[in-house]
Amino acid sequence: MLELFAQGMSIAITVENLIFMFLGCILGIVFSAIPALTFSTALILLIPLTFGLSPVAAISVLLGVFAGGMTGGSISSVLLGIPGTPSAAATVIDGYAMTKKGQGGKALGVAIYSSIFGGLVSLAVLILVAQPIAGIAIKFGPPEMFALVVFGLSTIVGLSEGSVVKGLLSGLVGLLLCTIGLDPVMGMQRYTFGMSNLMIGVGLMPVMIGMFALPEVIDSFLTASKNRNKPLEKNKKKVKASFPSLREMRKLFPTNLKASIIGTLVGAIPGTGGPIAVFMAYDVAKKSNPKVGTGEIDGVAAPESANNGVTGGALIPLLTLGIPGDSATAIMLGALMIHGLVPGPLLFRDNGPLVYAIFISLFIINLMVLAIQFGGMKLFVKVLDIPKANLMAMILVVSVVGAFAVNLNYADIVIMFAAGFLGYLMKRYGFPVVPLILGLVLGGIIEDNFRKSLVFSDGSYSIFLTNPFALVFLTLAVVMLLAPTVKPWLAARKAKKA
Repeated sequence: MLELFAQGMSIAITVENLIFMFLGCILGIVFSAIPALTFSTALILLIPLTFGLSPVAAISVLLGVFAGGMTGGSISSVLLGIPGTPSAAATVIDGYAMTKKGQGGKALGVAIYSSIFGGLVSLAVLILVAQPIAGIAIKFGPPEMFALVVFGLSTIVGLSEGSVVKGLLSGLVGLLLCTIGLDPVMGMQRYTFGMSNLMIGVGLMPVMIGMFALPEVIDSFLTASKNRNKPLEKNKKKVKASFPSLREMRKLFPTNLKASIIGTLVGAIPGTGGPIAVFMAYDVAKKSNPKVGTGEIDGVAAPESANNGVTGGALIPLLTLGIPGDSATAIMLGALMIHGLVPGPLLFRDNGPLVYAIFISLFIINLMVLAIQFGGMKLFVKVLDIPKANLMAMILVVSVVGAFAVNLNYADIVIMFAAGFLGYLMKRYGFPVVPLILGLVLGGIIEDNFRKSLVFSDGSYSIFLTNPFALVFLTLAVVMLLAPTVKPWLAARKAKKA
């Protein structure tokens, strides 16, 4: 491990990587500070710009956006009472209450400190458990891998926005899109309808850009012009974050530690993510301190530690099993694959130094976010004065260029706009987007391992039932799909008996 750590250090600490980490942190903070923009949008827009970079530099800038984005949402939450990201929703309660008391600087300082605390704790857990999990998973054959990826897809579907049916339909659409193009075994055309542009399949990048970026653009352009062009807030330039004292750090330590562990554990469960973790942590803080909710620093520290705890937690299933924990890591999964790196146990075997370079980069990124947030708070607050419509116009241009840059294919621009329109409709009618993206990303892996398994068993499906690991994962997949449906039924039955 020490040898891998040394090799990873030599890869991570280069001028190029440090520069891109720094840029990623700034972009993540800026995008998350502006309500209705998310760091997922920044991740999507950055991927096409990373094509000419080394894999570590590309992942470093995306990790910078991820970590910076988790922290940046606290700026508008504390100053304006508007969550910059869904994960900052709980921070609003006590953070904005402290601002109204004239303690906005203190609230921002506690939020930044707690965010870095949570990020470092989750990174420590990631380093400790990633290698053992990957060591077990590397022994998996095609049947186990098929069942594992199906389980990963089912957890996202089953936990998506409360509707199993909508999540399942979304995932199935993604799997269907994955079948367009040439059959990987027979080489025959599938669902191309005679269009040569579809022979290479539906590109991951155009669909991701369309699904994540364009719905925000459409929403903005449909807003009344007076609201669209109005700055969010003025005269916040004098705000300066105030770092918590040593006494306050000691007081916050139990809250920060518990919240960080909650965030890490919740983040490691695919399909959960930041919003669930922060409210669980906030509830724990409120039980420890009944005054939480009236403008207490514990009420800021708990959700901020939890949402950054999610960063390391979400990377555990992504790097070890190839299963993303949330929408941000789903985008990073696509980025890794675009750069020729397939997340999973083979990543640790074939690219061990690179994995440790990612760990070291994430540590440096957390320290960078701490320095950038405190040093550049006045500049980040000024970003809130930019009319949202202007930003959306720039995002639209970058989206078109990014979709075209992947294959230099005009058809990808059409696919991007079609995916964007579909994403807007899905968002409007409550259909989750993440299962569709994961269906498109994981569909090829599912098909490949499924067909290999049938070749090994001479076409017998019993290979999935006689293999203990495959059977366990498939059973868990069924449980994940049925649990959201069965739980309300059991609750209603219990209430009826009561």
